[in-house]
Parts: sequence; C-alpha cells; structure tokens
Amino acid sequence: MESVYDHLVTVLQDKFEADADEIRPEATLASLELDSLAVVELYVTLQEHWGVALEEDDAAAEMALHKLAQTVAAQLSAAGAATDSGAPQ
Repeated sequence: MESVYDHLVTVLQDKFEADADEIRPEATLASLELDSLAVVELYVTLQEHWGVALEEDDAAAEMALHKLAQTVAAQLSAAGAATDSGAPQ
C-alpha cells in the first residue's frame, strides 16, 4: 500500500509541478509555492484519493508535509483503515 507521504509527494510533483529537490518532510506548502487555491485543490485531491474528510482549518499553507501526511493518516486510522503516514521523521 502506498504511504500517505509517498502519495503526497507524487501529487505535488505531478499535479503541482513542485520541484523534487524542494520536497522534504519539513517543507511547507508555502515553501513549495502553493498559493491558497492550490492548497485547497491539494486537499480536495487527497480527500478524493483517500476517501477522508479534511477540516478546512487544516488547509494551511504553513503546514509541513510530514504533518499533513500525519493528519491524513490519522483520519484514515479513525475511519478504520489503519496506515502509517510514511513520512520520514
């Protein structure tokens, strides 16, 4: 099963053309130059892929990638589909 973090990286590279060299667990969505509309689009993409509901309050450009992966993984776990965020610590 693909980890949440790995899927997040794939989406950032494929859909948002984020620079692979800039994608690190501690990078924020803002540091990857995603504006507020792109952040919302990313959240919708993740919700559709994983089938989880993400809170609007979680859609922050200042959120680090590893925290976003953990948030999605927590939602999956709460929904009964236990998984590891896969984000390097």
